Amino acid sequence: MRGRGGGLRFIGALALLVVFLFPLFWILTVAFKNPEDIFVTPPVWLPSTLNFQDFALIFSEGYYRAILNSLIVATGATIIAMVFGTTAAYSIARHRTGGETLANWILSWRMLPPIAVVFPIFLVFSVVELRDSYFGLILLNGAFNIPYVVWMMRGYIEDVPIELEESALVDGCSRWQTLYRVVLPMARTGLFATAVFTFIFAWNEYAFALVLTETEVITVPVQIAKFMGREATYFSRIAALSLLALIPVFLAVVTMQRYLVRGISLGAIKG
Repeated sequence: MRGRGGGLRFIGALALLVVFLFPLFWILTVAFKNPEDIFVTPPVWLPSTLNFQDFALIFSEGYYRAILNSLIVATGATIIAMVFGTTAAYSIARHRTGGETLANWILSWRMLPPIAVVFPIFLVFSVVELRDSYFGLILLNGAFNIPYVVWMMRGYIEDVPIELEESALVDGCSRWQTLYRVVLPMARTGLFATAVFTFIFAWNEYAFALVLTETEVITVPVQIAKFMGREATYFSRIAALSLLALIPVFLAVVTMQRYLVRGISLGAIKG
């Protein structure tokens, strides 16, 4: 019975793996297919010849700039969210700033849908001339991800023994030195895991980028949406750009893999 149960779990895990990996497989094949092979029935699972025309078009027409824009925006937003969110989380975890009410209120802001605030922000950004700019998009994405960082880092910081901080304070460290020399190194697993997820959230953000960009700071989700029109949808371009856009996220996850596994397994969210 034990062997049969293990076999069933393996089959179930394998089935889930196929379901989750099939979209990636389909994007990979569509990106290299010839146009006539995309819509045929029955479908062509593997291209007979590799077509690099859409990849060449992405670079020749400048569509690759969307990847660079997303990289700049996501990196800047992650830095802002991590710096301000981590310091706020330390204050809440160690000094009980605002009590439980403040922590819950901060988390509630993460539940706010971007579409509910994007148009008022559009009007404000138009007045202060922050539309279609890196700074405006970085600032907005960073601020929107701070609640997530606060809530996650609060739990990781609480896992650090407070006796270590007290020893550092006795040795002459200030609160800031205690945070950056004692707490953050001890919580680096959660720090890196939170940073990776924050980067992914900013990378995938669509509503803000759609409304607040025009030509200069178009990100990957917006550029992909532009390939969908009334008269035609360029599926091969969508697949090619999506495949290229996966590379930075893939590298970030692979680089931080050991921290992600450890960080997710820790009790990051506490009541």
